[in-house]
Amino acid sequence: MTYVVTEPCINCRHGDCIEVCPVQAFHQGPNFMVIDAEVCINCSICEVVCPVSAIKSHFDLAPHEVEFVEINRRMAEQWPVVTIASQPLPDAEVWASRSDKRSLLKL
Repeated sequence: MTYVVTEPCINCRHGDCIEVCPVQAFHQGPNFMVIDAEVCINCSICEVVCPVSAIKSHFDLAPHEVEFVEINRRMAEQWPVVTIASQPLPDAEVWASRSDKRSLLKL
């Protein structure tokens, strides 16, 4: 089992998850974060603190969210590890409740 960052993170990138991750499993991209499944120890702390409920166990993914398993895997190989949270993206609050953000993901 691993945890996966999903669509609600797009254009938000709050970073609360980074601060609580005990193993530095998060990687940061331009407008999204991902979890490295090879590093994640499945502690679930990140899921609890995510203010937009973007982090889920891969067992809890809805059918339309399954693609995020592969997105997290690929981007964890490309994006840098991040250990200190930066500020959320400027319009994070505006985007937080939107559910149609997939097309905005910058890979």
